[in-house]
Amino acid sequence: MSIALEQGDQSSAIRLEGAIDIASAAELKERLVQALKAGHEEGTDVRVSIAGVEYLDVTAYQLLWAAEREARALKVKFSFFGEAPDTAWVGLADAGLERFKATENDL
Repeated sequence: MSIALEQGDQSSAIRLEGAIDIASAAELKERLVQALKAGHEEGTDVRVSIAGVEYLDVTAYQLLWAAEREARALKVKFSFFGEAPDTAWVGLADAGLERFKATENDL
């Protein structure tokens, strides 16, 4: 499990790898809050890479859903990118987040 935050001039990228579950919920929340704060204060986008994800549990989906809602309230662009298992994309779609998928060209 790995959750990394990379902040740049145009966007903050949160890179998720491995199994993201209840054990990593606090770290995921912290990174999402940091990225959203930067997005709001500096006008940067928030992008979540799920390229290395093996598994997302319901806690991860809830945190990502809440982050998207907060981004919308803050008027921060929020999207997902990367190749991931179909189960990850299905879970994101079930949570209503599929429409926020970015392509590599958007980065």
